[in-house]
Formats: sequence, structure tokens, C-alpha cells
Amino acid sequence: RLLHEGYSVVLSDLRLPDMGGEALFARAIAELPDPPPWLFITGYGAIDQAVRLLKQGAADYLTKPFDLDTLIDKLRVYMHCLSPASPRPDAALGISPALRQIETQLPRLAAQARTLLITGESGVGKEMVARAFHRLSPNGENAPFVAVNCGALPESLLEAELFGYERGAFTGAIRTRKGVFEQADGGTLFLDEIGDMPLAMQVKLLRAIQERRITRLGGDKPISVELRLVSATHQDLKKRVTQGLFREDLYYRLDVIHIHIPPLRQRREDILWLARRFLAELAPDKRFTGEAEQALLTHDWPGNVRELKHAVERAVILTPGPLLGSGSLFGPEPDADDGPAASLADFVRQAERRFILHALDECNGHLGRTAQRLGISRKNLWEKIKKLGLSPGASV
Repeated sequence: RLLHEGYSVVLSDLRLPDMGGEALFARAIAELPDPPPWLFITGYGAIDQAVRLLKQGAADYLTKPFDLDTLIDKLRVYMHCLSPASPRPDAALGISPALRQIETQLPRLAAQARTLLITGESGVGKEMVARAFHRLSPNGENAPFVAVNCGALPESLLEAELFGYERGAFTGAIRTRKGVFEQADGGTLFLDEIGDMPLAMQVKLLRAIQERRITRLGGDKPISVELRLVSATHQDLKKRVTQGLFREDLYYRLDVIHIHIPPLRQRREDILWLARRFLAELAPDKRFTGEAEQALLTHDWPGNVRELKHAVERAVILTPGPLLGSGSLFGPEPDADDGPAASLADFVRQAERRFILHALDECNGHLGRTAQRLGISRKNLWEKIKKLGLSPGASV
């Protein structure tokens, strides 16, 4: 059946009644031009064998007894990220439970909500969600979507960018210019990094949101605007309110509907799906090696989706052939003195992670020899691997 029918994924025990799972996998690799992702189920005593199979191209493995939700999540990843050029309509943002829940909410929110607040770390895809919200709103395809980064503009230019200016309002204003509020009239205005907006500007923004009217710099005529307002920030706005850095009345005006996007490291199901989607957009004739996909899955992605996209772009540029390896995805590991970690705990975790990966690599993924080299027990090593989110086969 494997030779004559198409399957999205194979879930196989290592122990089978007629032939071993490893032998079946070896035959599939030898006889199929493009074998499907292969997930192995194994007992704890056969982990070394599973690691060896990962090096030969298997996608993943689970140890018995396994959690059923974990199995379903892994199957979802490998079944839904095979055709990145044409993703499922209900998975435009991702396939993780968190992103699917957001997608389920968006059509209802887009039909009714006028104000939306999106929070999450830098690079998680806040603008992507904002654009989906706009696209799903009535007449969204034909209405304008205007985005401005409030943290990237100096305070002296921010008011002119938001509300526009009349000719002669200041030196250099040789013509009248509409601000983003007017540009987005009838559509959606996306205010990114609103948590970095200066306090003096927050007062004027609050008035514009409440009245849905603005006045251009140098003008005296109020202009009505009808739009949907989406704000986004990586900041904790409640904390900034208590610190006196963000107006409480503006916070409650923005926080009508709140969507939080978890970081990529907390929704690892999306990593391969997004990476393959980016690769299909950039170079549909290329694909990742099994080693590269393991490296993608085990990386912490502090820069989130933005970092992932840049890594794929880097690999495409640096790799002339059709197969992208892990070396083209990531540059050399930074030295400890290249820059401080976010905290001492973060630094220690990063150093421990690199040290264990290096030892696994030198021992070809053999857990027993790696534990001996590190001077710890095999059980202790396995616990550290799970705690750090590593895969023994990722070090190759």
C-alpha cells in the first residue's frame, strides 16, 4: 500500500508481528521517491534505536506510555504541513491549538468589533492577525488597511503621521497631507507598538478614538473618520499603567477585545508548518533535510516568526542546491561575551543547551555514551533533554 497509495504520515511501532518497524522504514526509504513523514512508537529501552532512525530520516518518535494529546499534536503537525503552497483555509495563521482558537474567534470579532488589542512578544505575528481581522471584516477586501509603528517615529513627527497636516503648518509643509486616520477611513488602522507611545500623544489619541474625529496640524476643522482600530504591543500595558507610563483611560478604551499570541517556542506545532510555507513562497523547488527540520523544531526562536522567516531566507540564499541543511539556517553559535542574556538563568540555560548538544553530536546521539561524557546518569541526561526541549537526533 505504501508503494501504490499516497499517505500523509506513517505512525509505526518498532515491534511489528511480521517484520520490524526499522526494516519497514528502510524499505520505504529505498523504494519510495518521496516517503511520507514517519513517526515511531517505542519503549523506553529502545530510545537509542529511535534516535538512530531519526538520523536516517524519520520525522519523530514517542516513548511508551505516551500522552494521547501529544500524539494528536504531532500527527497534526506532519499531516497539515505537507502542502505549504496551499495551506488549509482554516489554518491561514497556524496549526497550533492557540492559533486555531484565534482563527475560530476572528470571523465573529471581525463582524462586530470596532476596537481590538493584540499582545505578544516581538515577531510573533501580531500584524498577521490584524490583517486577517481586516480581511474578514465586511468589505475588508476592498477597504484600506493602514499600519504605522508608533515606536519607530519620533514624538515630533508622530502627531503629523497620525492626524496629517495642512499646507504651511510648519517649515517644509509645502502641501496638505492626510494622516493615517484619514487614510484608513472606511477600513482598518493598525497602530503597532502602541505601548511605546509618548504620554503627551496618548491624550490626543484617546480623544480621536472617542470622538472618531481628528484635526490636522495647522487646521481648525474637525474631520470625521469611520474605521476599525487594531492596536498591538509587546509591552505589558497594565504594568505600564501602574508605572505611570500609559494612560489608564486609554488602556481601557483599547482593551475592548484582547487577543494574546503565545511565543513560537510555546506553539512548536507551527514551526515546521510556517517554515515550509515560507520556503514554498521563496523557493518552491527546494526542501529541508530531516536534520534541518529537527534543528528548526529544537531551536528556541527568541525572535519568533520573524526570526524563523529570516532563517529560511538565509538558507535559501546560502544554499545553491535543492536541499537545505541546518548549517544554512543558523550561523555559528555566539560567544558568551557577544552580548548579555536576558537574565542569568537564561544564560545558564543557553550554555547548558549548547554543551549538551555538542556532547550528543560528538557521541553520535548515543545517550549512554553522552551521559558518561558529561559525568551524569543516563536518567539525568534524559530529564535535561526533556526540560530543555531538545531532541537527541537534532545534534547531528
